[in-house]
Amino acid sequence: MVKQDILVVGMGAVGTIYAYSLYRSDKVRLTVVARGNYELIKEHGMHIKSQRFGDVKGWKPDRVLDSVSSAADTQYSYVILATKCIPEIIKTPQILAPLLSSPYCDQFNQPTYVLLQNGLNIEVDLYHAIKALGKPEEPRIVNTGVYVFANLIEPNVVEHGPYARLDIGVYRPNDFTTTINSPEEQRLLDELGDMFHRRQDSNVNIFPEIQRQKFTKNILNIVYASLACLTRCSLASIFRPAPGPTDIAYEPYLEPATAARVNEITRKWMKDIFKECIRLGTGSDRAHSLFFRSRILGHAIGFPDSEDGLPSDFVDKNIKDTEKNYASPYVNHKPSTLLDIENGAPIEVEPIWGEAVRMARERSVDVPRIEMAYASLLLVQNQIIRRIKSAKQLEQ
Repeated sequence: MVKQDILVVGMGAVGTIYAYSLYRSDKVRLTVVARGNYELIKEHGMHIKSQRFGDVKGWKPDRVLDSVSSAADTQYSYVILATKCIPEIIKTPQILAPLLSSPYCDQFNQPTYVLLQNGLNIEVDLYHAIKALGKPEEPRIVNTGVYVFANLIEPNVVEHGPYARLDIGVYRPNDFTTTINSPEEQRLLDELGDMFHRRQDSNVNIFPEIQRQKFTKNILNIVYASLACLTRCSLASIFRPAPGPTDIAYEPYLEPATAARVNEITRKWMKDIFKECIRLGTGSDRAHSLFFRSRILGHAIGFPDSEDGLPSDFVDKNIKDTEKNYASPYVNHKPSTLLDIENGAPIEVEPIWGEAVRMARERSVDVPRIEMAYASLLLVQNQIIRRIKSAKQLEQ
């Protein structure tokens, strides 16, 4: 069997889990670009502590490189970008510049780019950069919704829970309504899905319209990461009950002394910010009058109230599922944005919160709670960047 060359850029928690799934396939020859943890992976490999894939020590892909420039020597079928999307620090075309310029463009065809990143409209810069190359073919970009309980707990150690789900679909510029893949699009997505080892292991799902899946995933980031980052508390703090007298010791948990107030006030705030996201997506939070809905419907994105859009029971069902996941004493996952703040790393404030606010303003949809979270996290980001710059100046 002829193996296809795939490049994964970024070996954090998400990049590692999906790179490992690709590596396990007999269809892939895998190259990875690891930046901050290159030396450790090259010498010792990655340690993956996974409830789904087992305890994997010292795993190494076929090639480990320290830069995209070093990797620009091969015709890749797919280039998978698993870095954080932080455009105020570096834009996606800058990260991938060696693949978007000579001599790579003179020797090789452009690959299909797959974005394993949070946020809305993250494809736009890359799409225009590929178009600017003047190639006759349309840029091939696959966007994704990534649902995986994984944290990078040390530079070459990933802790992963039992859950892994990857939603994939083709990016179509300014198109939120096409709901049928062309034969070419379907072939591309089928091929990509089949690259992962035993596709069901990684729970890869193909969607003909990925934007609504991406929007749904961004809602979860907005709601749960806002709560975690603004309070510096993990989601277990609100969803995990206190241990009983016969339970193993664990923390954090919802302290019974003030649990009633948290359940009344904090959960209401959580539901309210959910409703703002729904209003932006569909034109209704299902709580307003028919008259008010008709006034704002034309301004919203226009996702349907259906299972392939934003169904009416989305808020309650998602909170119930999240509570079930985090109630377990064995789940220690934190939203990656909270981990970034704790580690002094830049956060994805612009693609998650900023883009939602900008899309709402373009459509005249009020989202005051999202704007509040965006305003607060902008300052957090500002100070993280300040400290990083100050530390670099001291090193010089």
